Amino acid sequence: MKGWVRGLLILSAIVVVAAYLAMPILTVRALVRAAETGDEAALERLVDFPAFRESLKEQLTGRLMAEMREDERTDDSALAGLGMLFGPMLVDGAVDALVNPQAIAAMVETAEAPGPADAVTPSEPASEDGEIRKSYAYRDLNTFVLGLTDPERPDETLKLLLKRDGPFGWKLAGVELPNPPPEGEVAPSEAR
Repeated sequence: MKGWVRGLLILSAIVVVAAYLAMPILTVRALVRAAETGDEAALERLVDFPAFRESLKEQLTGRLMAEMREDERTDDSALAGLGMLFGPMLVDGAVDALVNPQAIAAMVETAEAPGPADAVTPSEPASEDGEIRKSYAYRDLNTFVLGLTDPERPDETLKLLLKRDGPFGWKLAGVELPNPPPEGEVAPSEAR
């Protein structure tokens, strides 16, 4: 009798650990399926929009500030100071307006962060075959990364960050934008 109880406890522990480790993959699949079918209700459930917007704002603001600091034309300009002051506010407003279930779906389908044009017309899959490569990895026990790569831009991987939401729940809560191509180099998507 003792062996039976012990075996049941071990089996239960294995099932709990397997479910604990597999839940982000199931969430990613649900996110991709919702994006492909345009299921806005599912996307609302699967995305922590305030956290996602904040993550995107931080990255876009950081890029904007870095570009402004590197631009030689703005070294001594009073307009550069205004740009540094108002740039983050413009980014905040644009991200708040652009990040919605349709924008998340477009990101999953195209492996591109939303831009101002996406507010007017939804993005089409960037690659000819429409097949975005997906990679999965744990960053830590509470962060799971979905990497999205367009085969036409293999060096630009958009990383969607899922954060743990309770013991078994996960939500899309952040993004890591791909590094822009080096200055002077044309991105393959711009060359088309």
